[in-house]
Amino acid sequence: EVHIEGGDVMLWNDHIFIGTYKGSDYKDYITARTNMHGVNYIKELFPNKIVKEFDLVKSKLEARDNALHLDCCFQPVGKDKGIIYKRGFREEADYLYLVNLFGKENLFHIEREEMYHMFSNVFSIDTNVVVSEKNFTRLNNWLRANGFTVEEIPYAEIAKQEGLLRCSTLPLIRD
Repeated sequence: EVHIEGGDVMLWNDHIFIGTYKGSDYKDYITARTNMHGVNYIKELFPNKIVKEFDLVKSKLEARDNALHLDCCFQPVGKDKGIIYKRGFREEADYLYLVNLFGKENLFHIEREEMYHMFSNVFSIDTNVVVSEKNFTRLNNWLRANGFTVEEIPYAEIAKQEGLLRCSTLPLIRD
């Protein structure tokens, strides 16, 4: 009964952020990938971490209104920055938790269409180096303005399979 998918799990300092869907109709949504049993399992495995779940928006009808995983609407980058899509969270309190933790000035807010094209699905290879899709001009410029080295690659075709850079990686060791 434990369901967890990697795109819903984010490691950041002493935190483990987990995207979930808390609706009573969880079983009716193919896009609901991580359940509260999964969140509680991670909490038990890592009692010394701050495990925070985020209730994500799901849609059966409109992909532009569906946060498949947490990395579709939030991604920490570097030591204190993040990429976020406010409307990806069912509860404003979840969005505000991240705003309070990171500071609004440290968050790059993406729009609905940018969420759909997975702007938040970048791959951090160091605290100041991010691999990003080359067409994410607005995001890439913000990252550079905030001190990041941005390695741009043409990856848009991969997005058509509903995944992008973070989805294509499997980091096993994080210090």
